[in-house]
Amino acid sequence: MLNNDFFYTRSISNEDNNIIAELQLNPAHKIFEGHFPGQPVVPGVCQVQMIKEILETALDYNLQLKSADHIKFLSVIIPDHSAVVKAVIKYTEEENGLSVTASLAKEDRICLKFKGIFQS
Repeated sequence: MLNNDFFYTRSISNEDNNIIAELQLNPAHKIFEGHFPGQPVVPGVCQVQMIKEILETALDYNLQLKSADHIKFLSVIIPDHSAVVKAVIKYTEEENGLSVTASLAKEDRICLKFKGIFQS
């Protein structure tokens, strides 16, 4: 779990299958000692995990990533104390799971676009 350690949820709303969350990164987290020393960057796998955990918080049940049809990293996320990351997640329940389209942005700059399926 990254929530309440790697990042903190400042706000979250879930209306009409749309989740919007504001996240505060923890620039002192140990992961940044190795990714990368002196030039910390949020790892891509952590960004996908953040989406998963935001979904779990908003929906109040556990999920697993079934498939990731599209993951595009458009810009690096550099952690700092003023870094607020905005997550926008749209989901629909389908026969094969929860179809999710999501993005992460910092300072109105899209950093990640994601499309995939999660299952409970």
